[in-house]
Amino acid sequence: MTRKRRVLIAILIILVLIQFIRPEKNTGSTDSPNDITHAVNVSPEIKGILETSCYDCHSNHTEYPWYSNIQPVAGWLAHHVNEGKDELNFSEFNTYKLRRKKHKLEEMIEQVNEGEMPMNSYLIMHKNAELTPLQKTALLNWAAESIRILQDTLKK
Repeated sequence: MTRKRRVLIAILIILVLIQFIRPEKNTGSTDSPNDITHAVNVSPEIKGILETSCYDCHSNHTEYPWYSNIQPVAGWLAHHVNEGKDELNFSEFNTYKLRRKKHKLEEMIEQVNEGEMPMNSYLIMHKNAELTPLQKTALLNWAAESIRILQDTLKK
């Protein structure tokens, strides 16, 4: 057996074996007392935008595509979702202190303005998550207004 063939067989065996590794999926509820809707006013329009473009990576509930069951993609997705939730979790937003809520919304404005969110790697397979100019404006205006309201709360 040639060296090249042995390497290919070893790679195939590794690919088969890693299929038995199953990272935990993010399948909790987005509707809880800690959800962002209990911290600031979220219209149905904005909630729809958040659910479509943000919640898969920034909430306690991810809608997983078919390919999320294939390793090493499953591991990469799990890491990506955990990283997104560490940065901002809309399902836990109401547990943040007022200053952190304000800061997270400021960061969201910056990320959306710079076209960094939703991420291009996410948009490749989720075309419906791409923000239209109107959705982007609505989201940015909502976030700015929410910051003003939070700022007023901080002053009290």
